[in-house]
Amino acid sequence: QVQLVESGGGLVQAGESLTLSCAASGRTFSTNVMGWFRQAPGKEREFVATIMWSGGSTYYADSVKGRFTISRDHAKNTVYLQMNSMKPEDTAVYYCAASRRTWLHPKPNVYDFWGQGTQVTVSS
Repeated sequence: QVQLVESGGGLVQAGESLTLSCAASGRTFSTNVMGWFRQAPGKEREFVATIMWSGGSTYYADSVKGRFTISRDHAKNTVYLQMNSMKPEDTAVYYCAASRRTWLHPKPNVYDFWGQGTQVTVSS
């Protein structure tokens, strides 16, 4: 099993920045891909960004491309989501996820492990 713990959520104003962290523990060697998703009230879970542990290849949703950056730190088994120029529509619970697959994928159903989520609120 892999345990994921998100942190760094909070309340920011539009245009400001926030960085989320996802600390992974357990059988992390079994996972190859990490992803960030978000879910706003009354909406489906939405893909945000994903990264390969090895090589660092990334893929972003169009809605965050150019504003958000996903990165990873092998030594700390931690994945980050740097969010800049934030907008009210970025308000959601943000989830970290891990996948055993060996390719980047935006669909939630290919991710095997999930964190509990952290709330991000952007005020206008």
